[in-house]
Amino acid sequence: MLLHSAGKAISEEAITGTLTAAGIKADTTRVKALVAALADINIDEALKAPVFTAGAAPAAAAPAAAEEEAAPEEEPKEEKKEEEDLQGLGALFG
Repeated sequence: MLLHSAGKAISEEAITGTLTAAGIKADTTRVKALVAALADINIDEALKAPVFTAGAAPAAAAPAAAEEEAAPEEEPKEEKKEEEDLQGLGALFG
């Protein structure tokens, strides 16, 4: 976010330099993984995307329950994929 706000390219060198300036020893494996994960992300669009809060989740639960009854096999596959994606990004930050 800091590099993007400054108009800098998201690169291994830029991230390593930012972490080093903050007094953090950069883990090259994690830096490479972060750069690869962000390569196909449009950060401006991601920032504009709505953020779901805990208050919005119960309202969305009723339609989701109806969809589960219609296609119970498809839902777990998508959920598993999403969990794998989130675990990959979460591991970057320790």
